[in-house]
Amino acid sequence: MNEIITLPVFEIVGSSLCVASDDGEKVYERIRKAITQGRSAALSFMNVTSTTPTFLNVAIGQLYGVFSEEEIRAKLTVKDMEPEDLVLLKRVVETAKAYCKNLELHKKATAELLGANNGM
Repeated sequence: MNEIITLPVFEIVGSSLCVASDDGEKVYERIRKAITQGRSAALSFMNVTSTTPTFLNVAIGQLYGVFSEEEIRAKLTVKDMEPEDLVLLKRVVETAKAYCKNLELHKKATAELLGANNGM
């Protein structure tokens, strides 16, 4: 049975303003811990009045560098978010996925290049 835990952003951050990267890091760590433990997380934005791309990049975007998109989709849900913040979150997620995909390609190319140079 997959346990779903609710992570109230307002309580984690201690404010209705979710703007700083430090606050995003607190949320990220809670999500990462839940997923690593095999649990699902419902991220609640109840009582949050403002978010920024910086906060969302740190809280959610960096998950794409640790977990697969499929795992994130299966283990993380977002609720109680204002429609304009959902649009912002979608942009952050798309940017994070593209960045991580390009990062993997870059790592692969670097490894291949270094491997070719080691044979000389």
